[in-house]
Amino acid sequence: MCEMLSDSCQCWHCSLAEVCWPNYSVIAVAYIKGDAITPKVAGRVIFRDVPQGVEVCVDISGLPSYQPAQGDKPPVGPHGFHIHEHGDCEAGDPTSPFIKSGGHWNPTNQPHGNHAGDFPVLFSYHGIARMCFFTDKFKVSHIIGKAIVIHENPDDYRSQPAGASGRRIACGVIQWLAHG
Repeated sequence: MCEMLSDSCQCWHCSLAEVCWPNYSVIAVAYIKGDAITPKVAGRVIFRDVPQGVEVCVDISGLPSYQPAQGDKPPVGPHGFHIHEHGDCEAGDPTSPFIKSGGHWNPTNQPHGNHAGDFPVLFSYHGIARMCFFTDKFKVSHIIGKAIVIHENPDDYRSQPAGASGRRIACGVIQWLAHG
């Protein structure tokens, strides 16, 4: 059930988000699922138009446990987290899953670290990552039909074009939840 605390709604992740956000009914969701190697990864990313931009809220579980870098092997986690160009989350080849989602969404041709689809990394605690953040790089209507992709490794926000985030471990297509 939706939990109301004073004037702020704490139910961005629930099915009653429209009830809590009557004045902000432009809301989209990506339901996230892992591939054959990370089948426990699941959750959702909610996008809602707010004044001057978009609020993005994430609730993911089943993420792999953190493993520090060893030698030439990068760390597992925190996890790169991005909007990708195409809303195709077919897992496909297990060595390179979700490849049909394309590259990072970058409608203004910015260097990596400043793409509209570059998001903060996901920090996982006991497999769970939750956070909300604000972006002014797009509106919800711009991202419908694109994909959210979670990567195995952290984004370095400088390697071109994709930040050396490693293997794609989960994906979800962004779709309308409410469109008022």
